[in-house]
Amino acid sequence: MLRKNFDTSLISRTCKTSIILPAAVLCAMTSTANAGEWSGNVSVTNNYIWRGLTQTENESAVQVGIDYAAASGNHIGPWAPNVNYGAGDVYSYEHDVYAGYAFDAGGVSWDIGYLYYNYDSEAEFDFGEVYIGMGIGNFSATYSLLANTEADEAEGQDFGFGEADYLSLDYGFELDNGVAVGLHLGRHDGDFAEAFNGNDGSYLDYNITLAKDGFTFMISDTDVEGGAAEGGYDNDSVKFVVSYAVDIAL
Repeated sequence: MLRKNFDTSLISRTCKTSIILPAAVLCAMTSTANAGEWSGNVSVTNNYIWRGLTQTENESAVQVGIDYAAASGNHIGPWAPNVNYGAGDVYSYEHDVYAGYAFDAGGVSWDIGYLYYNYDSEAEFDFGEVYIGMGIGNFSATYSLLANTEADEAEGQDFGFGEADYLSLDYGFELDNGVAVGLHLGRHDGDFAEAFNGNDGSYLDYNITLAKDGFTFMISDTDVEGGAAEGGYDNDSVKFVVSYAVDIAL
């Protein structure tokens, strides 16, 4: 991602590793935390991928999170990985905080909430998103909208509420040997998405994951163009990601 270049132009618990997220909000419907209990999670990965784009210049990351899930369906928690966008960049960490409400209605699992992405103060690019997610059987979809940001708009840009969005479509199933298979397709669009990511226009990301016993292997790619595909990012190339995650009862 080329967040520093803003001025020139932005499935299970496994989803809290580099494989799917940091979209901590996407985990709410399938969280392993028991209702009314706290839980923690720690993961290591050879590449932190967010919406198809590397957040560490294709290098390793450590990610830590804490979750609370109440019997009422309310859930809240922080999540933090290290990030790296290149030499001279002011970004060194990401600290996310989310809150939401999950419930079932009409045979469909729903999750609505808010997720705030916090970075180094010098970056001045914190932002928040509201989201709604739904799940039916093995299929799930999540739609996120830009809610607010501290970033300044350049001429011709609009960082207002709802002016950037991300749609995630996911399908998962388990093989006879216990391996969980996940298929993902996402689309990121809007002025803020372009400035934040360094891409030209909207882009698609897609991946397949295999997960078992805390280990996850992912093959990921995008159709991104522009700065996000250049330098040490190589986000227009296929990426192979291996992660290991551990859940901790608190």
